[in-house]
Amino acid sequence: MLFMGGDQVEEAVAHAAKVLRPAVGRDWSVKAGGLDWSCLKTAEHIAGDLVAYAGQLTGRATDTWVPFEIAFDEGSGPEDAIHVIESTGGLLAAVVRTTPRGVRGYHPYPHGSADRVGFAAMGVAEVLLHTYDIAQALGVDAEPPAALCEAVLAWLFPHVPPADAPADQWATLLWATGRGSLPGRPKRERWRWHNALEIPAGRLVLREVSPAAAGDLAAGGPGGLLWIEGGPFEGTRRAAEMVTKAYASGVHRPEWGMFALVRAEDEVAVGGMGFHGPPDEEGVAEVGYDLVPGARGRGYASEALTSLSTWALTRPEVSTLLAVIEPENAASQAVVARAGYTQTANRENLHAYVRHASA
Repeated sequence: MLFMGGDQVEEAVAHAAKVLRPAVGRDWSVKAGGLDWSCLKTAEHIAGDLVAYAGQLTGRATDTWVPFEIAFDEGSGPEDAIHVIESTGGLLAAVVRTTPRGVRGYHPYPHGSADRVGFAAMGVAEVLLHTYDIAQALGVDAEPPAALCEAVLAWLFPHVPPADAPADQWATLLWATGRGSLPGRPKRERWRWHNALEIPAGRLVLREVSPAAAGDLAAGGPGGLLWIEGGPFEGTRRAAEMVTKAYASGVHRPEWGMFALVRAEDEVAVGGMGFHGPPDEEGVAEVGYDLVPGARGRGYASEALTSLSTWALTRPEVSTLLAVIEPENAASQAVVARAGYTQTANRENLHAYVRHASA
């Protein structure tokens, strides 16, 4: 699995210190590459992001930034700046390690919040990219470990076609953030990363599964989740494999893949639910779901499908949701009926159910 957590934050910070310390004797008052900030101000920004992300998680901020910031003391120089980056990086790493599963803090995009993995990934991205900006101006090399770049891409940029080879991970991350070019891909003038979506669903939460976690699930791992006994079930692993293949081929669209069904009371995953892909040209998106046998018969699937469907049908690109079910699967047919779906014409001897945007 492409892990993202406290260890990766520390690895990114160690990389930054290794890159920048040999250049402490150079002029840090010059503008960092591609930015309006000086190199010293950019270093202050790195440290500010790291401590702000830690504050969002420890403060459990839900709707705005915790109102504080840091600034270097007057007269601080490059060595001081590196020391502050190391210190604030240590704070974020410690907070990420000790923040419980399911805790989310405010971040403005794309959904208004992120979990501990999201804040770790954003912290790593800020360190790697702004270290590069400083290094460009100071004339030193800043290429980080390929595995760290790959993890950032898989957790924060699921909408970006992945690199073709390990040696291309850094170039792909630079391209994804408007800092570089890649053959056959237009330069990105605007960009934004993607934190996993979470949708409340009564006793459950639907937690979007990133390509990084999907890869682990498809390979037989837990995908970073705590599972009820017997899970994840085979349908969930197949859905994860679909996400993995879509990401590898560059056609994965965030939010239109797989969600883990997680009990809100104890953070235990009981199944998977999601889409077979983004809506087609007619606005139709197909849904599917799978519960671990030990979690069936408790109404979880109906609660989750109702919430997921309600969310999807508020999207302007969606007109209809479709569920296709085997004729003998009466339990699944009851789930879609409780979630507001009605039966329509059969498809290849399978029962088809739809829910329209007006429903």
